[in-house]
Amino acid sequence: MSRVTTPGAPSPIGSLPNLRDLGGWRTGDGRVVRSGTLFRSTDFSSLADSDLAALAGLGLRTVYDLRSVHEREAIPDPALPGATGIGLDVLADAQMSIPANIGAVLADPVAVAQAGQMLAGGKAREMISGTYREMITLPSAIEAYSEFYRGLLGDAPSPILFHCTTGKDRTGWAAAAFLTLVGVGEEDVYRDYLLTNERLIPALKHIFDGFAAAGGDPQLLVGVLGVDAGYLDAAFDEVHSRFGGIEGYFVEALGIGPGEQEKIRERFLAES
Repeated sequence: MSRVTTPGAPSPIGSLPNLRDLGGWRTGDGRVVRSGTLFRSTDFSSLADSDLAALAGLGLRTVYDLRSVHEREAIPDPALPGATGIGLDVLADAQMSIPANIGAVLADPVAVAQAGQMLAGGKAREMISGTYREMITLPSAIEAYSEFYRGLLGDAPSPILFHCTTGKDRTGWAAAAFLTLVGVGEEDVYRDYLLTNERLIPALKHIFDGFAAAGGDPQLLVGVLGVDAGYLDAAFDEVHSRFGGIEGYFVEALGIGPGEQEKIRERFLAES
């Protein structure tokens, strides 16, 4: 049996604190997600030169980039030996998306007052919850996630890494849907999702400090730069109301039937 990673183990790469191996999570039938085969991450903008060797050491063969075309052009992924990069713009059809535009919202100090108005009074959480629902229904999201999971069927060589910008929303849904499909319990699915708050927010202290220095309330950013169980609730609510559950979502939205779903399980699960 392959080496088993402790579920939710810290990132093996210090400058990418929100990178993690999805291996080690246990399913309801007693199997475990294989270690070293599927990783989730942020983009690579914070990757230190000294960590390039460690990233190459993961032996990645496929890197799925869930960001917009603009995000990919602004901060391209590094070329990794032996790895194929695949761009999938999940939110291409979204009229407005905080996850895809957070850099623009926070980068200009002149916009801080406007950002404060936009984020206050629960508006940010409401908008982000709406984005999570759109990740289930937008044609661009359906196309992107369908291609991603079809890669997991076997077309994409592993180890596989998938990421967006901060590795929490577009990436968070991809990970949560995968773990749910293979049979990991709801509590652990949410545990993996919420680890972003422990790993990412401390690394973004400079953004909180800059927002405060420009006159903004840094507490307003917690719901934007972190994750909230309510966001994932919104996505799962949409899945259950439209498709009756995760298997129905894969069949009806993504075009991945029961037999193909089982192939994903067979590929990524190991006997404990």
